[in-house]
Amino acid sequence: MVTTAVVLTLGHSPLLVPCLEALRRDGGTDLEIIVVDHGENPTPLPAGLADRVLRPGKNLGFAAGNNLGIAAAAGDWIATVNDDAVVEPGWHSSLIAALEAYPGAAAAQGVNVQLAAPAISDIADGLGLVWNGWWQAVQLGHGEPAPDLTVSVQEIFGASATAAVYRRDALRQVAADGEVFDSRLLTWYEDVDLAVRLRAAGWRALLVPAARVRHAGSVTGRAMSRERWRLLYGNRWLVAARLLGRAFWPRVPLLAARDLVDLMRAVLKGDLEIAAGILGGWGRALRLLPGFARLGAPAVPLGEIRRFR
Repeated sequence: MVTTAVVLTLGHSPLLVPCLEALRRDGGTDLEIIVVDHGENPTPLPAGLADRVLRPGKNLGFAAGNNLGIAAAAGDWIATVNDDAVVEPGWHSSLIAALEAYPGAAAAQGVNVQLAAPAISDIADGLGLVWNGWWQAVQLGHGEPAPDLTVSVQEIFGASATAAVYRRDALRQVAADGEVFDSRLLTWYEDVDLAVRLRAAGWRALLVPAARVRHAGSVTGRAMSRERWRLLYGNRWLVAARLLGRAFWPRVPLLAARDLVDLMRAVLKGDLEIAAGILGGWGRALRLLPGFARLGAPAVPLGEIRRFR
């Protein structure tokens, strides 16, 4: 079966070509590569690196940009790969093998390691998505030594769309109005939201330590500054509300307390961009919350969420 890798770019990442070259080497003829170039100026690419380049003419955001690529994909498996992530040999085959061995799994990711860390001492950028005690979605294992390549496949709460492979049938099952990622979220927490919907539908996610990706970090995100923080803090409230249902409201003071701590730290450090972004995130959450809040039971049992912390 064919895999389609969707790679979004705004043209800012110096790793775009190495990213595509690594995917082409690793996937061979079993991998279709679709680049969604939604930057202001088209990014020239060497011949043969992409099977298709989609140029919508404007910045769609991570969610809608990936939706555009997924809609055009021919593959039975869908990979999302950031344009600042470089897969290592065996990444594709290791993830596909794990998904084929676990038919109840909708998504799989490898160990994302920090690109700047020396190869002899890999430091994890992330081992999967998890909700912490403050109801923030974080990258499991961030900053810790990466697990050995020989460690067995294990279940995680959700896969990070930084570099992951999804079962297309599962994506179709949870797509609302044809949208795999909720385009209202634009960027940040959109993969967390997808992980919530997949798990609520009975699907699982896998960490495959034999697969490795070297990730430079959010090149585009760092350039966005205040807007980055507005989306990050605002979307956290929206996705937590969708996840928790009626259990969200008793936890509002805890979510607010976490944000207030971050706000005070930003003010004391003189980082007014972060402070303004946090305040903007609250405004965004208040405006969009009616479309995400629910009165029913948590989409995923609370005990299951805690199991992955």
